[in-house]
Amino acid sequence: MVASVSNTTSTPAGTSTSGKTLGQTSADAQQDRFLKLLVAQLNNQDPMNPMDNAQMTSQMAQINTVSGIQQLNETMKSMASQFNAMQIMQSASMIGHGVMLESNTLSIDGGKAKGAVDLEGDASSVSVQILSPGGQVLDTVNLGSLAAGRHNFEWDASGYTNSASPTFKVVATNNKQNVASTALAQDTITSIGTKDGTMSVQLKGRAAVAYDAVKSIL
Repeated sequence: MVASVSNTTSTPAGTSTSGKTLGQTSADAQQDRFLKLLVAQLNNQDPMNPMDNAQMTSQMAQINTVSGIQQLNETMKSMASQFNAMQIMQSASMIGHGVMLESNTLSIDGGKAKGAVDLEGDASSVSVQILSPGGQVLDTVNLGSLAAGRHNFEWDASGYTNSASPTFKVVATNNKQNVASTALAQDTITSIGTKDGTMSVQLKGRAAVAYDAVKSIL
C-alpha cells in the first residue's frame, strides 16, 4: 500500500515553530536565566567587595559547559536514531537467510530440523540426541569422530507431530573423556526491527532475538 502524500507542511518532531530543536530551546532558556541572575547579582553586589573577574569567568564557563553538554546529548541522540535506522535498512538484505543461534531448541521447517555443534576439542565420538518436550529421546544422530570446531547436523522431523519444539543434547567424548561443546540451532530471518533502541531479528520458528544473539549468517 502506497502512503498518501499531502501538501500540508508539518513541524518535525523535536522542533519548535521557530526552527530550533527542543534541546536548543532548553539550553537557550537556561542561558537566559543564568544571565538574568548574573545581572541581578552584579546590581546587588557590595560595592566595597565586588565580584572579581575570575569568579565571573568561572560562572560563565560553568553555564557554557552545561549548555554544551546538553546540546551534545541531543546531537548524540539524533545520531543514534539515524544509525539505528541505517542499520535496519542495511540489514534488510538478511531477510530470508538462515542463521545460527546458541540454543538447543530446534525449529522444524519443511519436515527438517537443522543445527550445529561447536566442539572445543577433538572428539572420537559425537552424537546428537533429539529430545521430546518432556525430555524423552526420540532419535539419535551419530556424527562419528570430529575435529575441534563447528559441525552441522540435520534431523528428519517429518514424523514429528508434537506442537511444541523438540530440543537436542550433544554427547561428545574423546577416549571416554567428555569434550565441551556448544549447541547451536538454525532458523530463518523473516524481518528486522528495533525494540528499546536495540536491533532485533524476527525468526520463522521462534520468537525474536537480539541481533547480537546471532552467531553466524548462512
